[in-house]
Amino acid sequence: MLAIELNNKKTINAWAIFDWANSAYALVISTAIFPGYFEEYTPKEIGLGPLTFSNSSLYSFAVSFSYIIIAILSPLLSGIADYSGRRKFFLKTFTLIGSLACTALFFFKGEPQLWLGTSAFILATIGFAGSLVFYDSYLPLIVSEDNYNKVSARGYTFGYVGSVILLIFILMMILKPEWFGLQGGQMGARIGFLLVGMWWLGFAQYTFKYMPPDKKNLFTTSMIMNGYKEIKGAFQRVKAIPDIRNFLTAFSFTARVYRLSFIWLLFLQKRNLVLLQVSWFCWYLFCNWWQSVELMFFLYWAIERVIKILS
Repeated sequence: MLAIELNNKKTINAWAIFDWANSAYALVISTAIFPGYFEEYTPKEIGLGPLTFSNSSLYSFAVSFSYIIIAILSPLLSGIADYSGRRKFFLKTFTLIGSLACTALFFFKGEPQLWLGTSAFILATIGFAGSLVFYDSYLPLIVSEDNYNKVSARGYTFGYVGSVILLIFILMMILKPEWFGLQGGQMGARIGFLLVGMWWLGFAQYTFKYMPPDKKNLFTTSMIMNGYKEIKGAFQRVKAIPDIRNFLTAFSFTARVYRLSFIWLLFLQKRNLVLLQVSWFCWYLFCNWWQSVELMFFLYWAIERVIKILS
């Protein structure tokens, strides 16, 4: 197998383009449009056998279930990515799952398609998170260590720009459907979900073309458990290195703050739509700022100071 050329500009751009592609899901589906759409076009009370709960509760359950599945799968996927060498195969697989699930949301009109919409949202979330495992695993293969931060920042930049461009277009279809010959904002949102899937899958083709090919390692059952074994070993190392423990604590806090945005948007939707729109934009900027490496290092420093004071 040919050696992989490090720091190749075309390869780096192809890697960053995947962030441009899949960030459309993160912004349109998980944050800006779909939560409000789900709240607006589903019954306020939903019955499931003897149980009755609100539509916002069902949405919360769907988010929780998605991330439980992701938490279970992530160690498994990381082990496969590291030991099988089949990164591109699984990157394509999860991209296909996520993008097709987004396009399926086009058919989600309301109560008659409630379970289609809920299932598609869960699959899109799993596809998004699963693809990130293999996407991130490419970084050490294509750039030298001194360029990790620079190339990672390029990916984030591509993701922000691409997702905002698509979001603005979708918002125009929702707020001004007559400009596009549409019958109401609901059709604009549905077409937006379809566009997210096409955007994600379409731009990902450039990434697939230029990422290094998979190794032809024989797949074995031992590869399945390697990710879980690595987690066990990582816990032991984290215990022995306080700096890493404090940094991971800071990262965990920022991630939890971001996940609250899923539910917070529905809370605002029930009270004031204008407040939702304004607050969502502020919240999105806030979350991305809070997820920055600089802030995580600040939180790490703060946690370290508190530990020293308490001890």
